[in-house]
Amino acid sequence: MIPARYAASRFPGKLMKDLAGKPVIVRTYEAARDTGLFDEVIVVTDSEIIAEAVRGEGGKVVMSQQVHETGSDRLAEAVADMDADIVVNVQGDEPFTEAESLEKLIRVFHQDPEKEVDLASLMTEITDPEDIANPNTVKVITDKEGFALYFSRAPIPYQRAEEPRAVYFKHKGVYAFRKRALLDFRRLPMLQLEAVEKIEAIRFLEYGKKIKMVQTRISGIEIDTPEDLERAKAAWT
Repeated sequence: MIPARYAASRFPGKLMKDLAGKPVIVRTYEAARDTGLFDEVIVVTDSEIIAEAVRGEGGKVVMSQQVHETGSDRLAEAVADMDADIVVNVQGDEPFTEAESLEKLIRVFHQDPEKEVDLASLMTEITDPEDIANPNTVKVITDKEGFALYFSRAPIPYQRAEEPRAVYFKHKGVYAFRKRALLDFRRLPMLQLEAVEKIEAIRFLEYGKKIKMVQTRISGIEIDTPEDLERAKAAWT
């Protein structure tokens, strides 16, 4: 499922910006569909403009009837009455979504017969000091089993001494949820850490949910700013 809000705070209307002849949201929808991994690919939006663009390419749309603070809230509303066990959330600004990383996410649940994992998400190693310091790049740290300990817009971990060298991972906004975890998210109020950082994944941690992080080598380009859009245009082939 692809949550798609027109009025993005940092880059309003970004999902309808042109990327090689089609809107960004359509490119993202097509990328998710073309992986061949899903029974259905659905765009969830409160915008008729976005809905018309997706339907124009033969895509399925569910209209969100409520105002939501996060994409996870929007998806929880949409899947509440659907017959689904695992729900994969691909952000609408991820037109470079590809099968390899998503397949790794889905595999987490196949390897979890006790159903201990509530959700899984992607991370990729970053080394560029600008990326590490950039608050638009969400960083994640994990325990030895790969479960998320914390997400932050600040550089984590803090490099106190020269050795050992810190390794930094960027959190990619792609999730796979057990349906029950997604519905729990909707009913649980936002707490302080999520409110401070403005990172919805923190809510799951604050309420004790287990997030399995999956490392991927493929970073792609997330379109958060006009500059990102120009980079995506240059990279598109």
